Amino acid sequence: MTKRETIYNQLTALAFQESIPFCYGCYIKAPTGTCHNCGSDDLMRLLESVGCEYGTEWVIEEILKEHLEPVDKEKIFEQMIEDCYPTDTKVAWIEVNTIDILKEMCPCDWRLACDDYIYSLEQDEEIMSFDNGSTYFQTSDIENLIEEKLKKRAS
Repeated sequence: MTKRETIYNQLTALAFQESIPFCYGCYIKAPTGTCHNCGSDDLMRLLESVGCEYGTEWVIEEILKEHLEPVDKEKIFEQMIEDCYPTDTKVAWIEVNTIDILKEMCPCDWRLACDDYIYSLEQDEEIMSFDNGSTYFQTSDIENLIEEKLKKRAS
């Protein structure tokens, strides 16, 4: 099992802990996993502050959004460029900011390079997304959140 799969399974368990089974047909909570009114076990998950829906993926997204700061993809790419290249680049007699000139002169290349860098961070499991790449979070932040939530539940 990969690290991502392990974290996803832990987040799914956390989603079940943080949400309540909910019978939409009777519009009541069903904490036992079966609606006491109609007997249905085809239940949604309810997050009191957000609403209800089927599945746990949306609960995971809400937990991450509520507790963690998403990765600013552009910012971490710029930081990597600053670490690897001089801050200023000399073109003839003019010194210009390396990042600014790259963004302005080659916007397509800049975007492609940024996407490649984000992809490499995801492959190295330094960042993770659970919404198909819309939002990324630092893997260490997710692990800390899971550990914190599990400790809170244990006590």
